[in-house]
Amino acid sequence: MLESDAIQLIHDALIVTMKAAGPMLILSLITGLVISVLQTTTSIQEQTLTFVPKLIAVFLAVMVFSAYIIHTTVDYTVGVFELIRRF
Repeated sequence: MLESDAIQLIHDALIVTMKAAGPMLILSLITGLVISVLQTTTSIQEQTLTFVPKLIAVFLAVMVFSAYIIHTTVDYTVGVFELIRRF
């Protein structure tokens, strides 16, 4: 395995990680922003109010995007094993 192969493998691992975590993180960010705007407009200063909606949003994102996450992860894993078999 050459140095360029190792760098490409690490690069692909980071991309797969971002693809797998991205939907949950983006939905959590959007949920937090919406709740913050609602708290600002209604003058509610409760810090724990954002926790439950974010938790629900992340759970729903996992349910909706689980097939995509599994497909992406399995494709990467198969590619890694094929690379190992090649060397």
